[in-house]
Amino acid sequence: MTEFGDFMNILGDFGPYQKLLIFFISLPQFLIPFQMSGQEFMVLEVPHHCDTSWIRAVGPNLTEEEQLNLTLPRGADGAYEQCRRYSPVDWDLDSIRSYGLNATEECRSGWVYPAGQPPSLLTEFDLVCERKALEDIALSIYMVGLLIGAVIFGTLSDRFGRRLTLLLCVFTQGLSGVGAALAPHLYVYMAFRCLVGAAVSGILITSLSLATEWVGASSRPKAVLISHCFSAVGQMALAGASYGLRNWRLLEIAGNAPLFALFFYIWVLPESARWLVTKGRIEEAKKVLQKAASFNKRTIPPELLEQLKAEKQTNSGGILDLFRNKHLRKVTLIMSLTWFADGLVYYGLSFNVTSFGLDIYLTQLAFGAVELPARLSCIFLLEWFGRKKTQAVFLLLSGLLCLTVAGIPEDQPVTTTILATIGKFTATASLSSSYVYTAELFPTVIRQTGTGLCSMSARVAGIIAPLIRLLGEFHHAIPMALFGSPPVLVGVLCFLLPETRGNELADNTGAAIPQPRSKNLEELAKKDLTEDGADLKKDIYPSLETKL
Repeated sequence: MTEFGDFMNILGDFGPYQKLLIFFISLPQFLIPFQMSGQEFMVLEVPHHCDTSWIRAVGPNLTEEEQLNLTLPRGADGAYEQCRRYSPVDWDLDSIRSYGLNATEECRSGWVYPAGQPPSLLTEFDLVCERKALEDIALSIYMVGLLIGAVIFGTLSDRFGRRLTLLLCVFTQGLSGVGAALAPHLYVYMAFRCLVGAAVSGILITSLSLATEWVGASSRPKAVLISHCFSAVGQMALAGASYGLRNWRLLEIAGNAPLFALFFYIWVLPESARWLVTKGRIEEAKKVLQKAASFNKRTIPPELLEQLKAEKQTNSGGILDLFRNKHLRKVTLIMSLTWFADGLVYYGLSFNVTSFGLDIYLTQLAFGAVELPARLSCIFLLEWFGRKKTQAVFLLLSGLLCLTVAGIPEDQPVTTTILATIGKFTATASLSSSYVYTAELFPTVIRQTGTGLCSMSARVAGIIAPLIRLLGEFHHAIPMALFGSPPVLVGVLCFLLPETRGNELADNTGAAIPQPRSKNLEELAKKDLTEDGADLKKDIYPSLETKL
């Protein structure tokens, strides 16, 4: 009986077919930063004050300065209050000028913004003063969508396949994103953003499984993190797009409408052959493998292909299987905490791009610029030092940097931004490591379910992160201290996990621990097959000859 890894070695660990697949699944990830961080550029603070047009009824010829002077109280710095006004009275204009107004109230008639201001979420939906918290609530609603998507699409992918789930997520994001751009009301916008978040979550975890299951063990970090590099480039593109498109609706469309161009996925996106085998769909798996081999200019020997029929059927897995097996239970609990810590520090820094004191567009560009080397470096670090050490060290460093930022005075914006940028580097590297590590720790039958459950932890952190920002009103150091503490604690727990570098993927829950690849298969992966695929160097690979 042949193992599925035999076919991957004949196809090549990372041949042209796999490279083209990685390119396809990377395209949607270029736009994901527009969803993750785009709202930060739609709610930029602008001068505003209460609408006091009531006084025009008694003083229609007042200049704007006279109107404001009579109807708005001033703060300690002498500037007009932005969130309060003098209560309207039924006096004539002379009485108002003579006696003045004393009683104040909140802005019951809305707010006034500078003329010619580009439309933004803040100005269209009045996200100022007592309504300012709705900005963070909207972010949390998006993160709730990510949480829902991790639950729904992780399970759907394990049950109905990676291909169908990814197609559904791509078009759901496109439709929902355009719907959010056209939303006439804030709560309609929030509802569409929740759907966008669910679709984004599905794209991330489904792409992870496709990338992992179509390549060999030595190429998994490369396959997963190349797609993440598209996201890093998208972070930098967001800085430029948000600077050029000050209209929030246009920015929302720019981050979602291009997904409709991926309609061709219906014809070119393959299903995971490994998943098809675990579901007993052997004939479909054969066709997909033969197509991949043909594209890679390789030939799978018919005798070896027939062995796929004899492969032992694996049982379908469910979420309860993650906790029945002792090893899987430990992996699930520790990796869930790891994703939570990753999400808290990553989203905490991303959502605070406007709080570090420097130009937000340059800060966003810097955040995007450091993500690219962070993800690229993981390709090599995961192979050199292994998954466990890389994951633990980056998680510890990201937490320590956040704690350091918490101790920097507010009047040091340059120092704060530099440390935050380094923190973004380590947080990104830690999150990227988690994707690769998690995919290798869970067996095929529940890989999406396990990854989805861990992803849920990161989404819970994402929901909490915008709300933690509100604590900055009490002291500026509180949010960063809360963002940095969990990664330090969880980083230590990561050393309890097994190492998976170079191991073959487990397919079922009975063999939950990934096994090292046999030396014969590793040697075979490095050899070129003859054109007809029949000459497999029988004198060197006796174990494979026995299978044939």
